[in-house]
Amino acid sequence: QVEFNPAMIKGYRLIGYENRTMAAEDFSDDTKDGGELGAGHQVTALYEIIPAGSDYPIPEVESRYDTLNGTDETEKLSAEKLNNEWLTVNIRYKEPDGDTSMLLEYPVENSAVREEMSDNMSWAAGVAQTAMLLKDSEYKGTSSYKDIKDRLKDIAGDDYKEEFVYLLGRLGR
Repeated sequence: QVEFNPAMIKGYRLIGYENRTMAAEDFSDDTKDGGELGAGHQVTALYEIIPAGSDYPIPEVESRYDTLNGTDETEKLSAEKLNNEWLTVNIRYKEPDGDTSMLLEYPVENSAVREEMSDNMSWAAGVAQTAMLLKDSEYKGTSSYKDIKDRLKDIAGDDYKEEFVYLLGRLGR
């Protein structure tokens, strides 16, 4: 689960994983299935983000960042710390034979935010962009296979990436 700080991010859209969404209150419910990730495995989640201050209409939801409006000294100190956070990634896990999940929280602070995408991030975004074209997603915007190929061809390097760029060229014909 990802909680976005409304002081930094007004709204978001998870790209993909539509079949794995769950209500925020269900995240702590061990009887609900949010998707499993095996030990040693990785997953990438991409979000489209609407920055704070945007005129785009977004519904409000409860969040740990609601303490930004605190009034006592403890809450004010907390508010200073939270003003440095963009979001928090929450992960629940169970031991192999466990029945009760445990929570890990990972805040993402200003120091982790970059103005430009890394090659790995650009690659992941290009793959997601391709998926939106293949699905004829309402969010595909003005994307084209040619534009994606032109952006990714310079960062391809291994056989899998080279094959993906080749397939983009075939799709763009």
